[in-house]
Amino acid sequence: MDRYKKQRMRMVETQLKARDITDVRVLKAMGIIPRHLFIDEGLINQAYNDNPLPIDEHQTISQPYIVALMTQALELKGKERVLEIGTGSGYQTAVLASLADRVFSIERIASLATNARRILDKLNFYNVAIRIGDGSYGWKDEAPFDAIIITAAIPEIPQYLVEQLAAGGRMIFPIGGRDVQTLYKLTRSLENPQEIIKEDLGGCRFVSLIGESGWKK
Repeated sequence: MDRYKKQRMRMVETQLKARDITDVRVLKAMGIIPRHLFIDEGLINQAYNDNPLPIDEHQTISQPYIVALMTQALELKGKERVLEIGTGSGYQTAVLASLADRVFSIERIASLATNARRILDKLNFYNVAIRIGDGSYGWKDEAPFDAIIITAAIPEIPQYLVEQLAAGGRMIFPIGGRDVQTLYKLTRSLENPQEIIKEDLGGCRFVSLIGESGWKK
């Protein structure tokens, strides 16, 4: 018996639906995926709370609402190839994998990538490929991508990632300083691929991206 089912349903109703998350596929995925499996054992009782939580290597698993907001903004229909920068715990990866055809995720810290891979395999998310490295450069060999999501704060938009975004593709990212950022949605026009449309999704706070287009340490 799934002892956390009621907690997930409460999370969906009070944290997501109540805050304008309307994508039925996103709500269904987050109502099914066992977020508690991606949490450290000592924090499992907080797995479905409305806040981020610490994971290993001084990283975090994002607040459920932020995961839902970013995922909804990608407008996934099921056939997309998605690039994720920052695998972290693997929870956002699992949500993406349940909504898209293929997910390519890049993680800088090997131990996090290994642990995420273990949990994703346990949940049968075999449509996910994980690479260890600097996400600033993207995954050129698998580009272009229909959607790109950056789950760490950046001081500037990585040009490599913009170049790997397909015509009509969407990219979601938090940009700003190391303490506070603004969440943006960038869309490459389908009719005119040279045209980039940028939309402000509101304030947020993420751990910093370390790398070529992030901070050096």
